[in-house]
Amino acid sequence: MAYPTRLPLSLKLNYGIGQTAEGLKNGAMVFFLLFYYNQVLELSGTLASLALGTAVIVDAITDVLAGNVSDNWRSRLGRRHPFMYASALPLAIAFFLLFFPPVSSQFGLCVWLVVFANVVRTLMTLYHVPHVALGAELTDDYSERSEVVGFRVFFATLGGVAAQGIGFGLFFVASEQYPRGQLNPGAYAPFAATLAVLMAVTIVWSAWATRGVIPYLPKAPPSSGSGLGHVLARTFRDTTEALGSGSFKWLFLGVLVMFVMVGVDGALNIYMNTYFWEMTGNEIFWVGAAYTIGLLFGTFFAPALQRRFGKRPWLLFGTVSWAGWQIVPVVLRFFDLFPENGSDLLVPVLFAIRVIQGASTVQGNVAYGALVADCIDEDELNTGKRREGVFFASTSFSGKAASGFGAIIAGIALDVIGWPTGTTIRSAADVPPEVLWNLGFVYGPLVAGLFVVSCWCYTRYRLTRERHHEILTTLRERRAVAAAATAT
Repeated sequence: MAYPTRLPLSLKLNYGIGQTAEGLKNGAMVFFLLFYYNQVLELSGTLASLALGTAVIVDAITDVLAGNVSDNWRSRLGRRHPFMYASALPLAIAFFLLFFPPVSSQFGLCVWLVVFANVVRTLMTLYHVPHVALGAELTDDYSERSEVVGFRVFFATLGGVAAQGIGFGLFFVASEQYPRGQLNPGAYAPFAATLAVLMAVTIVWSAWATRGVIPYLPKAPPSSGSGLGHVLARTFRDTTEALGSGSFKWLFLGVLVMFVMVGVDGALNIYMNTYFWEMTGNEIFWVGAAYTIGLLFGTFFAPALQRRFGKRPWLLFGTVSWAGWQIVPVVLRFFDLFPENGSDLLVPVLFAIRVIQGASTVQGNVAYGALVADCIDEDELNTGKRREGVFFASTSFSGKAASGFGAIIAGIALDVIGWPTGTTIRSAADVPPEVLWNLGFVYGPLVAGLFVVSCWCYTRYRLTRERHHEILTTLRERRAVAAAATAT
């Protein structure tokens, strides 16, 4: 059963705060990690990207396992909260070690990156999948779900910009030795330590502050076996059933392609801003913050817009908007129609574009999360099971493709175009012009053009507001009959 009344603002707030940890992790790993290992530590782009890409394979396993195990976990703290508590401290330690490699050889750096990138992702999965599943359990109201997702997206976005703000504002500051502070190898360990503490605090905060909802949440079904073989078989069965769902499979495929594009953007962003646009650390932060400002601004309007016009149109709108604003500045620069580097107009124009891009894209982000929750109701109607963990594990895997498949593409692309590495590469003057052009082409038109595939997948989604209302009516009738039978 869901929470008995309309969700109070404090509950939505405390739930959403928990997503800050995921935002901090993503902000650091997507924006800084490849640059740190490739440009600063001089690990081959291909080796770095393949090391990060192994996380996709591991995530494919751990995400669905975490979802299935938490769906079936029985304890006095319910199905989700035990995992949220357990992840906080180990995650913080592993995240710090990821940015503190004690080795310098190509082989040593590659192994260190493989091990700790996967450990961090696995521990975040232990928290993130139960946390997003908890959000779907709080309410079954079509519109209020958009509000819950809105809070989650708001704090995830806030965490992402906080990671960049803490980095450029406190640690990657310009100095005489490192005019571009992000090239300073000594700044990354204290940066990671700060984020690790914040991640642990927000996780524990959210788990503790939402403990009051535990009595109202769905309970795990009676156990039919707890051995490893049984858990693996059940996980495989539940995941294949979820991915075979007529409504959900198209969402999953569409967002998988979309997040790969976002992953390439995240991995190459710091290269583009440092060398293609030649911005300072402060300018990079503010242009990055502009996207977040737009996201946060757009979050406030997303639930009302979706109540008025439905969810799928805004999912399509957000996807097209992200791709369009990704491509336009690069193409205009190719034709010398964009402000020159160092001009007074460059940063304000990029700032404005990123605000618009963020405010538009977040409409799709919120719609997607709410649509997945609706698919869970459809699945319960068809199977009689509540499998929030399995469904959100699949969406979590899609999101992690952003820094998995995206990092693979970005790292290999850097080697293919012959990108020069090392802390002595400080400006566009140190990079051949044709290499810079190729960087912009990969970052903009080549990868962002895949949005057409995402949109085609989303047009196949068929679960309307009216159909969802019919599903909820039937489910409530079933639950009432089951409750009456239990009472007698």
